[in-house]
Amino acid sequence: MKVVAFNGSPRKDGNTASLIWTVFQELAERDIDVEMVQLGGKLIQPCTACGDCHRNKERRCIIQNDIVNECVDKMIDADGIILGSSVHFGDVTGQMKMLIDRVGMVSGANPDQFRFKVGAGIVAGRRAGALHAFHTLNNFFLLREMIVVGSSYWNMGFGVNSGEVMQDEEAIRTMRCLGQNMAWLLKKLKQ
Repeated sequence: MKVVAFNGSPRKDGNTASLIWTVFQELAERDIDVEMVQLGGKLIQPCTACGDCHRNKERRCIIQNDIVNECVDKMIDADGIILGSSVHFGDVTGQMKMLIDRVGMVSGANPDQFRFKVGAGIVAGRRAGALHAFHTLNNFFLLREMIVVGSSYWNMGFGVNSGEVMQDEEAIRTMRCLGQNMAWLLKKLKQ
C-alpha cells in the first residue's frame, strides 16, 4: 500500500512538511509506503475550463507543460492521498488550489478515478483561516467519492517559522492519530 502527499506550501521543509512527516512516521511504522511531492517552486498552470478532459476522458489534462499530469498519475497509483497546505489569506495556497482545480476537473471527467481511495487534508497556519483551508482540501476528497479519514481533532497545526508547528503538542497528537487511523482504514479496505 502507498500514500502520496502533496505539500502545497512554498516552503519545502516548513511547517506543512513537518506535519506530513509526522503522519508518514505512523504510516511507515505500519508498513505503508509514503511519498511526498513538493508543489513549491514547481509550475502549475490554472485550469482554463477548456472541457477537453471531459471530451477525451483520458485521465489527463490537456495542459502538458507542468506537473499536474504527473500528480494525477501518482494519485491514481496510490491507495491514499494527503493534501497539505499552509494558510495564505484564509485558504489554501495558490499552488494547491490550482492542483485541486485541475485534478478535480480531470477526475470529474473520469468518475471512478479516485472512488474509494482514502484522503486526508492537513493544514499549517499562523492564526486564522486553518479551518477554511481544511474544508477546501476535504471538498476535493468528498466530491471525488473518496473516504475522508478523521483524527482526534481537525488536522491542523499552528506556527509561523519553520519548525514551530512541532511545538504545537495537540497538532502532533492529531497527526499521529491521523496516521494511525489512515493506516487502519487502508488495511481494512484491502481485506
